Amino acid sequence: MFWKGGCALLTFNILLSANAEKPPVYTILFAGNNFQRLLWGLFVTLRVSLIAVLLSLPLGILFGLFMRRKDPISRGISQLYLAFIRIMPPLVLLFLVYFGTARIAGFHLSGEASGILVFTLWGTAEMGDLVRAAIGSIPKHQKESGRSLGLSSWQIYRYIIIPQTVRRLIPLSINLITRMIKTTSLIVLIGVVEVLKTGQQIIDANRFQYPKASIVIYAVIFFLYFIVCFPISQLGKYLEKKLKV
Repeated sequence: MFWKGGCALLTFNILLSANAEKPPVYTILFAGNNFQRLLWGLFVTLRVSLIAVLLSLPLGILFGLFMRRKDPISRGISQLYLAFIRIMPPLVLLFLVYFGTARIAGFHLSGEASGILVFTLWGTAEMGDLVRAAIGSIPKHQKESGRSLGLSSWQIYRYIIIPQTVRRLIPLSINLITRMIKTTSLIVLIGVVEVLKTGQQIIDANRFQYPKASIVIYAVIFFLYFIVCFPISQLGKYLEKKLKV
């Protein structure tokens, strides 16, 4: 009887000492190179987003001007493209490009290249619609006033339409950047090791030693997204007030 009680007490003491020696769960961030890996994953996310934004901004401006054309063929093509991009979920487009290129075109795009391509197509459609709306919001009487002053069509665009359009587009474009950064988290599903995938790898590697590691890791990922997106969104709000037409 005393032997069983002694064994139980010894086992309890061993468990207590093991729990006492276990470091706090937040130390998982600084174990090995975990934090550096998360920062690198954030860099991959920002790299995909930035390249897609830099490509979609000029393409979106051209697409927006194309949407302003009067002929029915141009309008039909632009509306069809815009509807396709908006109806189709970005995740489905990612799967189509990533898995479809190998089967249909005979070559394989990397996950990062597929993400850049899909989000460039998505950003072009969104930016084009913003350009179309910004130009369309300029009152027609301003164009008519320009013509009455003897200005050519190019001069009307240069001195009347473009300055007002740019002032309307700058804050909207910045908001599009934050949407792009958040949406690129979908590339984790096609194998790109960005910040979310890196966090999942760290959680899986420490699942038994740190059962609550997911709380800390996802909180850090949220904080990383916040310190990137919040200043950008605040800049967009500031410019929206500053450049209000």
